Amino acid sequence: MQIQAVTHQTGVTAQTIRYYESVDLLPKPDRLPNGYRDYAADDVERVRFVAGARQLGLSIDDIREILALRDTGEAPCSTVLAMLKQKADEIQQRIVELAQLEIDLRTLHALGLTFPEEDILGKQCVCHLVREQVKNEG
Repeated sequence: MQIQAVTHQTGVTAQTIRYYESVDLLPKPDRLPNGYRDYAADDVERVRFVAGARQLGLSIDDIREILALRDTGEAPCSTVLAMLKQKADEIQQRIVELAQLEIDLRTLHALGLTFPEEDILGKQCVCHLVREQVKNEG
């Protein structure tokens, strides 16, 4: 089947499918006499898996590892489970960091409202508080 049929069946754009080929997530398809790509039914399932894994935040390298296991006849389930847990843990940590960032921003905003807004040099307004954040992180 041609790339348009794969895009129709998967909802993945032709550009993305070509990208998956270029980073070796999809095998290079056979070519028809006119030079068009000729995909197999297995390629559709592979595109669906790759697209789903990307939507879950798995990296290209993670997906490549999973597919390599599949391609050698190994069940990748335990690897996928470990990756999903790791990704969920990373998101949980990021949520904590974002919650703290929200608190910091709201505190800075409230404090900034007490300063004048016409300080062009930024020495006696909220701008100097923003500048001080770099010193606090360094």
